[in-house]
Order: sequence, then structure tokens, then C-alpha cells
Amino acid sequence: MEIPLSGDGFVLARLSGQNDENFQAIEARYPVSLSIKDGVVKISGPDPEPVRIAGHLIRELASVAEKGHEIHAADVRAAMDALAEGRELKLNELYSEIICTTARGKPIRAKTPGQRAYIKAIRENFILFATGPAGTGKTYLAVCEAVSMLKAGKVNRVVLVRPAVEAGESLGYLPGDLREKVEPYVRPLYDAFYDLLSPEKFLRYADKGVIEIVPLAYMRGRTLNESFIILDEAQNTTPKQMKMFLTRLGFGSKAVVTGDITQVDLPGGQASGLRHVREILSGIKGIGFMDLSYADVVRHEIVQKIVQAYENYENKLKKNEE
Repeated sequence: MEIPLSGDGFVLARLSGQNDENFQAIEARYPVSLSIKDGVVKISGPDPEPVRIAGHLIRELASVAEKGHEIHAADVRAAMDALAEGRELKLNELYSEIICTTARGKPIRAKTPGQRAYIKAIRENFILFATGPAGTGKTYLAVCEAVSMLKAGKVNRVVLVRPAVEAGESLGYLPGDLREKVEPYVRPLYDAFYDLLSPEKFLRYADKGVIEIVPLAYMRGRTLNESFIILDEAQNTTPKQMKMFLTRLGFGSKAVVTGDITQVDLPGGQASGLRHVREILSGIKGIGFMDLSYADVVRHEIVQKIVQAYENYENKLKKNEE
């Protein structure tokens, strides 16, 4: 099979990736061989079906490269995973929509159909619950949307909330002021804001209260208007804490609740407020639920394999218990 490329040599460079990493990823997944000559990608292999699948993938990637978008090996692997699961590839839609830009001007886009659906769900609901394994972009994409709405003037502030239960200690006995006490628990959120706003701008916003870092315990009694509120690590909330948080939402506000129900750290075997919230709130207009999977993991390739391995192991244990 031969696929001609339009455009200049930069199209081929974007398509093949740095040091041909994109083509190498395709050859590692399918029993095909890729070669390039005179602006034409040739796909060959012993079986016609893998050649057909690889050809379809190359055409989709080429259409993205021809529009000037950079393509990375992680993007290619995500696209191959989508094909393996029978999902329709719509790479042009993924690359055409920019969620926000980083402090250095780099555009941030959804990298998988699941992530694109996640952003759509955030925009369509007042409260969205998002669950999924590490690396699926639950927190980072929520922060991206929060920054986008803040810059557009759709909200006046962003409130970052996290339960402080990992070590079981009381915040009152930790050294420092409130920000210093909470900082270890919200470091992943800090990292996302540093990327999107720069550390200096983030600190200015934090000093002015435009961005607020709040431990979950300090949310009681508050009503937050015109705010974008992110509750991260929500699997570590109790049912009472979850109810308390959800009733803080004021006029013009939006909340995103993220967590991984397979990583509950609550002491003493306490129930997680994230586990049963769908059963309680399902069917209420304006409240949505989003489940991201290992197919949406966009970190290092090995992270996706780790997540899948744990999922397979836990499913095996459940079958044995039955």
C-alpha cells in the first residue's frame, strides 16, 4: 500500500516523529514495514489486514501533520489503542480544538477521544465527577479548563481543594501558615498551574485570592460564587465530606471532582464518598459522570502497561472471590 503525502518535507518530519519514533511505534505494534520515497509512504507486510489498519492510521496521522500539528509517539500509541478497541479515529477533531495554552505558548489539546469527551462533559455540566487511573489527565485537564475560563472572565477565581489524609495527621499540628501546610497535598495542582501560568503569575494570583488553595476541612460553611472548583483525590473523602463539598457550590460556579477509586487511603477502613455518589446523584440534570480508562493514559508508555496490569490482576481477584 502506498500513501502520497502533500506539503513540504516538514509534513514528513511531523508524521514520522523525532528519530522516526512514530513509525517505529507502528512497526512495533503491527507486522508491517514502513518506508518513504519521493514523498510517498509505502506499507508492506505478509498479511493484508494489518497493512490496511496501518494504512488507515497513516492517512489519519498524515492529515493532522499536513495541518502543521506536531505528532508524538504517545499520540500514535493512543490512536492504535483506539483502533484496537474498535473506536472510530477522529484525530483531526482532537488536534483542531485547543483547550488552553501554556505560559510558553504551547497549545494544550485532548490526546484521546476519552479526554475530549471529558472536556466536553466539564463544559456541559455544573458538577462533573471524573474517575480513572493515574495519567489520564483528570486533574491537568480540569486545571486547563479552569485557566481557560478564568482568562475568558467566565469565573472570577479558581479554588483547588484536596483532602489531607495521606499521612493521617492534623493540619493544625503541621508547621507553617495555611499555604505551607497544604502545599504538600496540592503539589500536583501547583505543577499544572506552573506549566499553564508560570510560577510567578500563579503566585501573584494566589496572593490576590484569584487562585485559592483550600484543604477540604476548611470548606465547611462557605458558599462559592462565580468560581471554578476542583476537588482532587476525591476518593479520600468520606460520604459526609463529599456532601459538604457539593453543597458549597454557588451561583455561576462549576465543580470538577476527580479521583481514582482504586487508590483509597482513608484510615480505619472508612467508606469513600466517591464510591457511591453516582448511585445517589445519577439522573440529576447538570451533574455528569465521566470514566476514563487505561486507554486514556498519556504518560510514559510503561505507565499505561502498569495500569493495565493492575486492572487485570484486580479483575482476576474478583473472579476468584466469586
